[in-house]
Amino acid sequence: MRIATITNWAYSATVCLTIVSGIVMVMASNADNAERQAVEQRQVFDQLTDEVETDAWELSDLARLYVLAKDPDVLKDYQQKEASQVKIEHRLSKLKDSGASEEELALLHEGLQIVDELLDEQKTAFESVARGEDKEAVALLYGKVYEQELDRVQERIDHFRQMLDNRARDAIIDATQASRTLRTLSEVMVGLTALLFLFVLGFILKRRVLRPVVRLSDVVHRLASQDYAVETPNFNQIDEIGDMAQAIRIFRENGLARQQLERERDANWAIRELLARMTQRLQGCETFADVINVAELFAPNIAPGVAGRLYILDREPWQMRCVAQWLSPQGSDEPFHPDECWAVRRGQSHPPVHGEPDIICYHLPESCQDHTLCVPLIAQGEAIGLLSFQNLDAASTFSRGYLELMAEALGLALANQRLRDALLEKALYDPLTGLRNRHHLEDIMGTQMSQAIRNKEPISCLMIDIDHFKSINDRFGHEVGDGVIKSVAAIIQRVVREGGVAFRYGGEEFLVLLANMDEEAANRCATVIFNGVREMPLRFGGVDVGHVDVSIGVASYPEHVQSDNLLRAADVALYRAKEMGRSRIVNFGMLEAG
Repeated sequence: MRIATITNWAYSATVCLTIVSGIVMVMASNADNAERQAVEQRQVFDQLTDEVETDAWELSDLARLYVLAKDPDVLKDYQQKEASQVKIEHRLSKLKDSGASEEELALLHEGLQIVDELLDEQKTAFESVARGEDKEAVALLYGKVYEQELDRVQERIDHFRQMLDNRARDAIIDATQASRTLRTLSEVMVGLTALLFLFVLGFILKRRVLRPVVRLSDVVHRLASQDYAVETPNFNQIDEIGDMAQAIRIFRENGLARQQLERERDANWAIRELLARMTQRLQGCETFADVINVAELFAPNIAPGVAGRLYILDREPWQMRCVAQWLSPQGSDEPFHPDECWAVRRGQSHPPVHGEPDIICYHLPESCQDHTLCVPLIAQGEAIGLLSFQNLDAASTFSRGYLELMAEALGLALANQRLRDALLEKALYDPLTGLRNRHHLEDIMGTQMSQAIRNKEPISCLMIDIDHFKSINDRFGHEVGDGVIKSVAAIIQRVVREGGVAFRYGGEEFLVLLANMDEEAANRCATVIFNGVREMPLRFGGVDVGHVDVSIGVASYPEHVQSDNLLRAADVALYRAKEMGRSRIVNFGMLEAG
């Protein structure tokens, strides 16, 4: 019999015994619940019985006190107590809902009827007091008959309690006995389950598993140490141990092949790890320089001993430009036309097969034509660069796939960087003038103002407007107007250079932030811009526009304004320059002084 069959039978028996044990334990738990319910029911009965007894005696005491003292407050207390007393039917209903038997309810009902008769006698005594017949009232409530009625009430209540005590005691005894019996049975079932499990487990382990495994363990240990010269034992038994011995024999026969695969895996793992690390670093690159640095670092490690160059395709002029090289490749690193590389032409690696005769790329020297590989950098179906490798031989052909993976990662990184730079330029720069746009003003203004406050340095602002620009558009057209704006922007950019940041503020208005420049330096810069625009001849498409002028408003921090009013002060100064006739420079300090 197979070990699995023995185990399944043992498992089935164990499961059955476990299920029976669980059922018995649940029944024992239910018996415990029955015991608790009996105790809780007894407490409810005691509470309701105490209420009946207390109400009867309290009303009787209040009635007797009233006929003796004739105190209206006592009568009032009696009436309130009587009004709050629960009716017989309601009391019996609560007891019935709590589980009282018909016999118990009948006994208590008889007692409650006697209590109602006592209430009638108490009311009769109150009427006698009201008529002035005090002796009759006292005789009624303190007489022998009244006392006997009270004793009868107490007797019925005590009898009711005794019946409840007997029933609760019997229920608790029955529940306790059932719980004890079921728990004992459950423990016996658990013990049988454990004995069965231990017996079957010991039989299987010792006879069918342990002895063969001891013999096989030495073989497995030697195979684990890659000693494939070991002879495997031959077990003829038809069970899992026999299957295991056959599997070990197959394992030994395949050992050498597996060793070869492991060697290849170990040889390739380092390159894969380098590729993964390079890809992670490329994802963190923020500039083209970062991408180039990553390529220069990882390329010679991914392909040891393989020299190479990284080219990027420039659109103006249309040429491949070398941006990185490693391990001193042969040939020149001068730019070349993309058509000189067959890999770029074909859109795939060239040559496709190492060692086979093929045409050489024109940008490579003839001396290395038999051991080169060019891999185009492709992104979204378009070539954006090139990886050119040299010193490849037959022993390194396995790395061609990794070189193509590296090219794919670099191509994607360069394409993403180009897209990021294009989006950034569109978001931050005005397409007509090349100056920063107004949307970028708030960030730069906040940064430079914070730096000026922190370092206690001055900062100035120029607000520039082209005079009579609307008339230029009306006379010469918008194309000429755009040319005027570009020319003025070029002068502003040339004057400002590294000393400040120029913005196209909107329409024909420009704004210049001059960090670390006080009022005097800002006025000098404004004068240079003013004169440069005035002296610049303007001619577009054969149209002589002549000369144009600008109005400039100047404001400085901290000489003129607080940090949050610098732009507004420069705008006010520009507005004042227009009011004064345009074509002039107005300093906000002049407005304050005037």
